[in-house]
Amino acid sequence: MQRILTLLLLFLCLGINAQVTQEIFESFKLQERRDVRYYFPESYTEEKKYPLIVVLDAEYLFDQVVANSKFYSNFHGMPEAIVVGVHQSKNNLREFDCGFEADSGLPTEKGKLFFEFLGMELIPYLETKYNTAPFKMFVGYDITANFGNFYLFKEDSLFNAYINISPTLAPEMENRIPSRLSAMNKKIFYQLILEGEKSEYTNRILDLDQALKTLEADNIHYYFDHYKDADHISVASYGIGKAFDNIFGMFKPISPKEYREKILTSVYPVFKYLEDKQSSIENLFGFKKKTSLNDIMAIYAGSRKKEDFESLKPLSELCKEEYPNTMLGFYFEGEYYEQMGEPKKALRTFEKAFGMEEIDFLTKEMALEKIDALKADFGY
Repeated sequence: MQRILTLLLLFLCLGINAQVTQEIFESFKLQERRDVRYYFPESYTEEKKYPLIVVLDAEYLFDQVVANSKFYSNFHGMPEAIVVGVHQSKNNLREFDCGFEADSGLPTEKGKLFFEFLGMELIPYLETKYNTAPFKMFVGYDITANFGNFYLFKEDSLFNAYINISPTLAPEMENRIPSRLSAMNKKIFYQLILEGEKSEYTNRILDLDQALKTLEADNIHYYFDHYKDADHISVASYGIGKAFDNIFGMFKPISPKEYREKILTSVYPVFKYLEDKQSSIENLFGFKKKTSLNDIMAIYAGSRKKEDFESLKPLSELCKEEYPNTMLGFYFEGEYYEQMGEPKKALRTFEKAFGMEEIDFLTKEMALEKIDALKADFGY
């Protein structure tokens, strides 16, 4: 399976250049010209909104992030996204851009300017020129990973998600980050990645992990991946795909494990699980995602399994809206009336379903069987 995924990512990488542009960005804040790369999905349209992923160390990380973005969006693991990468290897720019004071752990004077360059120039430029979604993600590696954490200390975090690959932690960061996250109301996805190769920062990163694991905040989604076979160079390749899998988990179809452990065990109506999932996606990404057939069938199965027939009514209304020409909506509504003891309404509704298009497991024969059974039972 790993080999198949690697090949798929390779093929996706081969197609990257067609959607990637590079320009020299004139920064007023930095008083410098900076090399920046952009990736736009080939299907980009003004009618859709796109999350924005900001990548530092673009020479090393940009292509990996773009490949994973293409892979996950192609296979419905995340929405299509715009990726912007800032080059930093020339003249050791990364150390100046993301440097911090040894005593206070705060950004250097150049670091403060680079902080403003990203937040007040580059990102606003993209938001003005392109149709970006509210959701923004930061990706960095060692010293550039640490730099991303400074945005947590704004009154309103600039980013919704952070991927920290083997961060070179500034002084007190292992204490400051948990303290800040515990005080935040905004929903934040925080991914910490560590290699097996020991460094002077390993113990502090592990301390940060332990502190973050103790947070009791529903709005903070924390993930930690420790790749014991990876060294400091290879850890980025190990970690980025898994980080995407974690952060964009809500965008994926409901899995069998999710169905068993979250839907069947919940004390709430089954439909509420789908309602909350869709609402979270809309609030985070700024657009309404069409409900997948997989998720509809999971909620349908859960409703029947738990005998929560009340959930069939809102599910039927959702299907009428999103799959208007198919049997789904009227068939589920017919089952709702059948279980609620309203056979006349059930019969009429199944007759409507019979006249619609078949979809997935639902066939006209099934609707006809329901119609015949109701007529036989009640003499209609």
